[in-house]
Amino acid sequence: MPEWTGKTRGGVAGYKSFVFILKYFGISAAYFFLRFVVLYFLIFAPKAYKASYGFFNKRLQFSPLKSFRYVSRTFYKLGQVLIDKVAFLSGLNKNYTFNFDGEVHLRKMANETGGVLIGVHAGSWEIAGHLLERLNTKVNIVMFADEHERIRNFLSEMYKDKNVDFILIGQDDYSHLYQISEALKNREIIAIHGDRFLPGANTITKTFFGGKAEFPAGPFLIPLKYDVPVSFVTAMKETSKHYHFYATAPKKFRPPKSPSDRNTLVNHMLEEYISNLENILIKYPDQWFNFYDFWKKKD
Repeated sequence: MPEWTGKTRGGVAGYKSFVFILKYFGISAAYFFLRFVVLYFLIFAPKAYKASYGFFNKRLQFSPLKSFRYVSRTFYKLGQVLIDKVAFLSGLNKNYTFNFDGEVHLRKMANETGGVLIGVHAGSWEIAGHLLERLNTKVNIVMFADEHERIRNFLSEMYKDKNVDFILIGQDDYSHLYQISEALKNREIIAIHGDRFLPGANTITKTFFGGKAEFPAGPFLIPLKYDVPVSFVTAMKETSKHYHFYATAPKKFRPPKSPSDRNTLVNHMLEEYISNLENILIKYPDQWFNFYDFWKKKD
């Protein structure tokens, strides 16, 4: 089983430090300072290093030297993505350019039915959310309550003037289901990750880059339960200040006829999600940001 605990390493102090650098010295200075942070993590984050190295060496079949280089690139790229996120929320988004593949599909979803966007911990989820402002509809970002509450509160202040809301998933609280239901009744957008889960969650095991990995069933049940279309989205960093947003054409699955039929539809949806994810990661291998044992150990 993947060993993600619901928390991401880091803290508010780190975000505030980069906000200070961005404000007074600019994005390039923040990227420069980031090199020292990456060196720290290469030395003092052995679990993250091991997980990332295993992805490149075992899953993508990179040589040991190439795997090491890509681990370094991944740590640095993650840092850049986090800096870009803060830059966006600080009003520095004019420094960036974008491609937006699939915007016409999402505009139709936003204008007619609302729906579910399923993303992944690759590229920049937050910048994807920022680009969704162009759809002129409310976007509800679903996230785990334990995923650094203090950071979430800090970033919420920066989101306060945007048409974005947070729906929190707690281990012992199902209020998020009511919030998701209300949002979809109002034809709003639900944005949720499809690649992480907490212990005890309902999961489905699928082949992913040649190995068995578990994915949460919940995100893929939502479009069926509420009879809305689903699209798979990512925002990948291509150059220092250019992102490429990808959104698959929204697909509305037929209503399930029985529990077994529902399971069949969920499996089909998940397989499409995995196929899309593999294609994205082959093109952007240094933007896979799951730094734990994602694949089953027995595999």
